Amino acid sequence: MSLVLNEEQKMLKTSAKEFLDNKFPLSNFRKYRDNDFKSVDFDLWTEMAEMGWTALIIPEKYNGLNFGYVGLGQVIEEMGKRLTVCPIMSTVLISTSVISSSKNEFLKSKLFSGIMNGSVLICLAHEEGNQHHPENIQTSLKRENGNLILNGKKNFVIDANISDYFIVSAKDVSSSNTILALVEKNQKGVSVNSKTLMDSRSYSEIIFKNVEIKNDYLLSNTDDGKNILEKVFEIARIGYAAEMLGGIQQAFDMTMSYLKTREQFGVKIGSFQSLQHRSALMFAEIELCKSIVLKALQSIDAGEELSKNASLAKAKLGLTYKLISNEAIQMHGGIGVTDDSDVGFFLKRSRVIEKAFGDSNFHLDRLSKIGGY
Repeated sequence: MSLVLNEEQKMLKTSAKEFLDNKFPLSNFRKYRDNDFKSVDFDLWTEMAEMGWTALIIPEKYNGLNFGYVGLGQVIEEMGKRLTVCPIMSTVLISTSVISSSKNEFLKSKLFSGIMNGSVLICLAHEEGNQHHPENIQTSLKRENGNLILNGKKNFVIDANISDYFIVSAKDVSSSNTILALVEKNQKGVSVNSKTLMDSRSYSEIIFKNVEIKNDYLLSNTDDGKNILEKVFEIARIGYAAEMLGGIQQAFDMTMSYLKTREQFGVKIGSFQSLQHRSALMFAEIELCKSIVLKALQSIDAGEELSKNASLAKAKLGLTYKLISNEAIQMHGGIGVTDDSDVGFFLKRSRVIEKAFGDSNFHLDRLSKIGGY
């Protein structure tokens, strides 16, 4: 498969760029940060839904566009360039993928329409430790007097503060199978404690204490929960790599613009050979990242080498985002570490997003195991 976008995907990318330039330029991120870390502009989210972005990967059977993950990846990449704050990762990329992989037709009919019109927000609650550990599930689900009872604690839950529902991973006490259950945020026994991290976004700890789960609110049966979760982790890793690609390109472009305007010793600092060499290295790394991300997005739609491409994308983009954001700060000089410059936002975002669904070390180790080392 060639590493190029088709005409429809190019048109989607162009329309996303034009929309975000108008509705959420990078300057809006500062306004968001200074507005008590408002987690979502619901009017903007409704407009995004009207653009069809929330329906991109929903099957046509449920009135979705079924446009594919390559298309969604272009939207996410454009958002990464502007540090756009919205629930497209938690609700559209991750939760929609879980629901689509499920065999629960009742929940598909119930949730897809709300996701598409922007009225329903959902997030995945899985992490329980300090680091990403896919198989670490201590949260339990057991039957008591014919009822399903959920107990446990989740952390680093993205967008939990604005979500209407949580998709919670748990262990079935009787069988030790991995279960995915839908929980309403306002249910009795659900406690959400949200914090704002250095990237100015909200992450939450959720405690479930004797939460009753409806029998038709299970997104997995006795044997497919683990497989669904593993597939969605791969999709999430690739999606975050697409966002990182956008952030990398924007930080690089801002730095190149600065090198062409900043003068030192009576000349533009972009004429310094040492900075030219460092810039050339960054450019080469970015071009490599573009191919890696596109290949990874294509692998979701094609269903080929998903694990390998997901880890390759997440590892490479994490390392490159760190490199580019560090160099951006260095080349901006003293102004780069002040609040007068927007480039510092990309460094902060790079440090948090690199940890989501496994950092670069996690995925480099995983790649070595996939390769048989």
